[in-house]
This record gives sequence, C-alpha cells and structure tokens, in this order.
Amino acid sequence: MSKELDLSLPTPSEFPAFPYSPPYPIQVDLMRHLYTSIEQKKVTIVESPTGTGKTLSLLCASLTWLTDEKNRAKKGILDALGTETDAGRDWVLAQTRERRARELEAEEREYQDRLLEARRKEEAMKRMARSRVHKKQKTSQVTPTLEFEDEDDVFLPESVEEDDNFSPEVRALMARMERNSSKKNFFDKEVDPTCTKIYYASRTHSQLAQVLPELQRLKLSPITASPAQCSHSVDIPQKRGAPDESSTDDEMPVIYSRTVSLGSRKQLCINDDVRAKSRDLDEGCRELLEEKGTKRCQYLPPLDEDYRMVDFRDQILSAPKDIEDLASVGRLAQTCPYFGSRRAIPQAELVTLPYNLLLQKTAREALGIDLTDQIVIIDEAHNLIPTLLSLSTARLPFATLVTSFQQVCIYLKRFRTKLNPENLLHLKRLVLFLDALQKYTLQWKDNNSKADSSKVEVMTAAQLLDRLGNKVASINMLEIEAYLKKSKIARKISGYSDKKAEDQSDPKLRSRKGAVPPLHAVEAFILCLAGTNEDGRVALSLVKNRSGQEEVEIKYQLLNPAPHFLEVVESARSVILAGGTMSPISDVINQLFTQLPSEKITSFSCGHIIPESNLLPVVVSKGPRGALDYKAGKQEDEAVIGELGQTLLNFASLVPRGMIVFFPSYRFLNKAKAVWQKSGALTRFETKKKVFFEPEQSTQVEQVLQEYSSAVHETSTDPLVKSQGGLLFAVIGAKLSEGLNFADDLARAVVIVGLPFANLGSPELRERMKYVKELEEKRGAKRPPGQKDASAELYENMCMNAVNQSIGRAIRHRADWASLILMDERYGSASIRAKLPSWIGGNMVVPDSFGQVIRELGSFYKNKKI
Repeated sequence: MSKELDLSLPTPSEFPAFPYSPPYPIQVDLMRHLYTSIEQKKVTIVESPTGTGKTLSLLCASLTWLTDEKNRAKKGILDALGTETDAGRDWVLAQTRERRARELEAEEREYQDRLLEARRKEEAMKRMARSRVHKKQKTSQVTPTLEFEDEDDVFLPESVEEDDNFSPEVRALMARMERNSSKKNFFDKEVDPTCTKIYYASRTHSQLAQVLPELQRLKLSPITASPAQCSHSVDIPQKRGAPDESSTDDEMPVIYSRTVSLGSRKQLCINDDVRAKSRDLDEGCRELLEEKGTKRCQYLPPLDEDYRMVDFRDQILSAPKDIEDLASVGRLAQTCPYFGSRRAIPQAELVTLPYNLLLQKTAREALGIDLTDQIVIIDEAHNLIPTLLSLSTARLPFATLVTSFQQVCIYLKRFRTKLNPENLLHLKRLVLFLDALQKYTLQWKDNNSKADSSKVEVMTAAQLLDRLGNKVASINMLEIEAYLKKSKIARKISGYSDKKAEDQSDPKLRSRKGAVPPLHAVEAFILCLAGTNEDGRVALSLVKNRSGQEEVEIKYQLLNPAPHFLEVVESARSVILAGGTMSPISDVINQLFTQLPSEKITSFSCGHIIPESNLLPVVVSKGPRGALDYKAGKQEDEAVIGELGQTLLNFASLVPRGMIVFFPSYRFLNKAKAVWQKSGALTRFETKKKVFFEPEQSTQVEQVLQEYSSAVHETSTDPLVKSQGGLLFAVIGAKLSEGLNFADDLARAVVIVGLPFANLGSPELRERMKYVKELEEKRGAKRPPGQKDASAELYENMCMNAVNQSIGRAIRHRADWASLILMDERYGSASIRAKLPSWIGGNMVVPDSFGQVIRELGSFYKNKKI
C-alpha cells in the first residue's frame, strides 16, 4: 500500500467534538457526508432545515477534519525522515523521529503560549478600561514639510506594482523589518506560514455573528491543552440538549482553533474623525493612508512600532471575536482592527467573512486571501447565485459619466506637461472613450424620448463598443482597466477636483470630500467591458433621477454566474454550499457546476428533526367557489380578492396564536388591502386576530415585528375572552421572508398565496432566459418529451427558491409545530411539488375540496391544543 493511501483519512463514525450527546442520526449523517466530501476534494450541496443544527454540524465536521489533517501532516513529516527497516538503523531512525516529534510539539506549544499571553494582556486591558474613563488619543497638528516643488504635484499618478494601501516606501521598509526580525520564536521564523484554513462565508455580518457562539459550544481542545490532544480524545457529555462545560476555563475561555472575522471599514473603522467627516469610509481611510507623518491615521502603528500590530494580531487569534468584539478590542489597543484582522489571516484556521469578500477576486487579492487547497463553506447558499450576478453588475448613471469626463479633462489640462508618455496616452484614451460614450448616450436618449419605442435597450458589450465608433473599438479595454487599477488615478483626479472646488469656494462641490470618486463607477464599468464575452449584456434605460427628470442609466449585467465562481471551485480543496432550503438542488448544479465532472459533485438533503405529526403541509387548490388561481391576471380581480379574504378568515378561525400570510408581491398585497378595507373584510379579520402588514420601509420592520409578537403572546385578563393572537401579511422575497425566526407561537401557520413568478416584461430577465436557452442548445442537451426547456426551468426555479425561503420561516426547532398552507391550484402539479424541500414534499396533503382542507386543519390543531 502506498504512503498516500496510508495517510488517507477514514470518515469517522462518531464526532466527539459535537457538544450534544448523542447527536441526532441526521446530524451524524450530515457530518460524515461533509467530512468525506472534504477529504475527497469534492463540491457538495447540503440542505439542512432550520432547527437541525446545520451551523454546528458544518463547524464540527470541518474542524474535526482540520484537526485530523494537522495530525496527518505531522505524521507525513515524520515518515519523510525514512522508513528503513535495517536492524542497524532502527535505533537511529527511532531517535530521529522522536527528536523531530518533540520539536514539532515544542513549536506548537510555543505558539500556543504566545496566544495565551496575548489573551491575558487583552483581559488586563479590559479590566483597566472598566476601572477608568478612556480618553481619546490626541493627534498632532504639525504640518509635514512638502516634498513637491508644486503643491499640486501630490495629485500626479503613482506607479504601484502591488494593489494594496501602502506606498512603495512603506512596503520596502516593512520588507526590511521582516528580514531583520528575530528568528527565535515560532511566528518569526515563518513570515508567510502556510496553514490550511476554513473560509466560512455568509450573506450578512449578523448571520456570521451566529457562527462564533456555535463554535464555542464545540468540544475542541483549548490552547492550554497538549498538542497531542485532538478533538477525538475529548470526553462526551452524557445528556442530549446541553453541551458539556466541564472543560471550560471560566476565567479565560480560549478556543484552540484560531479564528478571525473579516469585515469592511464600515464595521471596523475606529477613527471617529474619519467616520464623522467622510461620506465614504473607504475613501476617507485611503486618503489618510496616503498622508505622511503625523497626518497619517493614529490607529495604524508607525513602521518602527510594528510590534503593536503583531501583538494585536495575536490578541485577535487568541479567542474568537465577532465584528463588534474586534472593534471594541481595537479601541482598547488603540490599533486599527480593519488592518489587524487582515494581518491575522495567514495564521488563522477559521476565517469568517461576508459573501462579497470571498466571491470577488479583487477583494480576495486586496486581503491576501489564497484559496488554494483550502476549505470553503458558503452558508445561506440559496443567496449565492443572485449574489454572484449582482457582484458582477455595474451601473453608470449619465450624471456620473458627465462628471467623470469633466474631471479627467480638467486634470489633463492642468498636468499635461508633467505626465509621462504612458500616463498621457492612457488618459487620452480614457477621454476618448468617455466622450464617445457620453455622445452616444445623449443620442440614444434623444431617439427614445421622441419615439414610442421601448425605454430599455439591451446589447452585448461588443455591440456597444462598435456603436461608439472605430477609434473606441480599437482601444484595448484591458489595458485601460489595468492602468486605472495600478495607478489609482481615480482618487488622484477626484482629489484634485475637490481641491479646485475648495479654491472656488463652491460648498456643493466641496461637500464631495471623502465621497466615492465618480471615476470608480467608470472603472467598474470598464472592468466589465474588458472581460467582454457572451455571458454579459449592456442595457441602456431611462430612469427617474432625484429631481424627477428622466436620465439614462447604463448597466452591465452578468447572465452566467458560473465563470466567476469557477475560480473559487478550481482553487479550493473542497466547496460546501449549505442552506436550510437549497431545493431545487438540480438548479444549483445546472447554473454553477456544468463544467465540473459529475463525480466531483455530491449533494445531501436531510429530513427534519421534528416528528411528522408536527407538520401539516397542505395544498389548497379549491376554495368555497371553485379552483384557486392567483396568476398575475387575476390579482386585480376584486371578486378573486374577496374570496381570498373569506378563505383566510376561515383559516384565522382555526389557527391559534400567530399566522403569517405571504403574498407574491407588494402590488398584490396592497390591492388586497384596499379591497378588504372597502368591503369591511379587515374589520372581520380584527375580530379573529390583530392584523399587521409588512412595511415597505426597512426602518419600520423592527417596530412591526415587536407589535406582532406582543399581540401573539398577549393573554386577556377576561376569562370570557379567548386570546386571539396576530395575523401578519408579508411579501415573498421581501424583508420578512428570510433571515427571521418565527418560532413557536409566532407562526403556527404559514400561508403562501400564489406563486411569485418574476415579471416577464423585464428586459434583463428576458435576456437571461434567452441566454440559458441558447446555451442549452449549444451544448446539445436533450430533454425528455414534455419537459420544460432551460429558460422555463430557470423561470420556475427562481419562483420556487423564493417560495421555499418563505416556507422555512415556521419550523425552527425539534419541538416546534405548524401547518404550511399553499394556496393555488398550481401547487398540485408534480413539477412544482418536486421543487419543494424534501422534508415537506413527501408529507404533502392535497385535499379534493375546500371542506376537506378545513377538516384536515381542524384535526391537526385539535391534536396540538396549547
């Protein structure tokens, strides 16, 4: 047997690091599947309903593999010393292996001690902060000596080889410091250590904040434990439902897995002056980084005090911290948590980060993230495809285009004689492109304003460049984009424009200080054009600006999410897409992984942990007056809306406590609300339950949810008055359809009215459907008779993805129970039901009449009296 086979990791049958004993069988199955997928370097799509411990299982399986991988690496190092069996060399080999094993253990212990000391320092800092008032650090106002003959020369472009936030002088000095550093300890002897990592991504910081508490529940070895102790040797708690806390150090709870949370400057900047003065924190921070001497940000240590950043990095890694924790510790240490977290990435074993930092290549490069042979976990992955498409979308309003053109022209006029030939050539090409695009846009607006033609036109990027003229068509967009990125000329031009505005005492222009340079929008658009291929489209449309006037917006839209994600898949060791509802899984595979061999892709869909008796999924295909049909054409029919109101009133009479009704759109919901107000139906609803509507303003969501919760849990003091609960009307795909926990009494029934099919009048949607259909034809794929083509499948899958997210709001833990009521005859079709989550579809009830629906619901709630 080969060494490679000897070192392969068998999938464990048990996971002692799991904090609840014994875990549910579906949890063990899920963790075994994840472990095997990581070891075999596969892509896997995991569907694990809310309440089944998805996050805990993801962490436990991946960190167990990571621990085993570290032990395998040590074994590989020792095996590399030799395997001679000669009797005369056995003792030499044994002595060598034993000495090397002690060295590896000492190195790990030394680094662990370093992190433990950092943790002690952090605790001491917190105690000191609690005992005194922390004063804001003052900065000197001394103005450094100018190094330019002309004060405007500061706006000349720089030649930068690396895309980071430090000048060439800073990088050179940092390199000298690294070369001259001591080689005595574990960290210093490896400037760029290689460390297998788990990159755990989710959509928002609030979702990521829920990961760390789950991590701390795991029975992982603390950093004070012997390196020989891996997660497989930890005692298991004896009772299911409560994690064992016997190994927790109450004074200093430190987790062995080194963790860092990545965020943007918006979450991590602790410079209050920048936060107060800058409309855009990224630009405000970059402006300070370009300053010198005492004008530089006081929270970024000087180069001769780099030890402060190293110490802060160790504090970050010594114990898991979410974004808020990082900001708090950064203030205590008077050190920038944004750059501190970046500094911690190389040594981290678990990196949590939002989607955009993982999926965008430019963001990964800026952070120094290398996904080669790493584990990538994408949670809430039902959002992955829309996120990939949106991250590759670039919008360029006409006003921004005009401002950019004017700024570049003014800049060229001022610095023409000082720019070197390369800068001058690229800027002239940029002016040519902006001028041509501006003229073409004005011409397009004039043609569409006078004619009765469509106010949206879609074309390929190549077609747009052709329409801009031969001179523009001959420009290499890749060179222009590379120049903008390398020279960072956008900030230089914006900075000079701000200075001119101040010199002219124009308060409107001066207020732009710290705002995003207009050229950045141009740069993003050019980047899209530079990568022009058949996967993207450019759309010109007439939209209303803030003044209510029509303005042209130029938009680049990506039609295929797969190519950009393929970079992640090809680099990583294993990619895990996880979500509570990933159905239909075939749609995810078709959109993201068609270029991968089928043997590299696996999927896992587990059932729910609740008993079958705790869930009643029912299709309501018929109402009291006949078939229920809520297609777009019927959503304005007042008779249809009236019958809907009566049907929901019947349900409200049966459902205890909380009931949530999801509509396919705000338009339909608002129409129904108006009809019901006119007919008095809303008053009848109020006799059953207190009624609430999802607000269209995000700022009002929290208040509505609090009032709804109060109504649900309110108990009348009058023994003759039965508690009625609350009725919440919401919209599929809006603010209340995902990411919220309507557990227990908050949702004893979830009602879905109709199917939320997207508007086929959208030019962008039509282009995407046309694209996937043409792509299927090019591949020569053959579909069975009667099966929908790729465009129809895409259209239906988009709808069912949204439905599945809304359905998942109800059942949130093992003891929870609810009914899921799907109102539309189309839910009775096999193709639609096949795209519901597996834990629902198998138990679906499809009554023949509305009376039978009422009987099914009545029987269900009678058995669930509360």
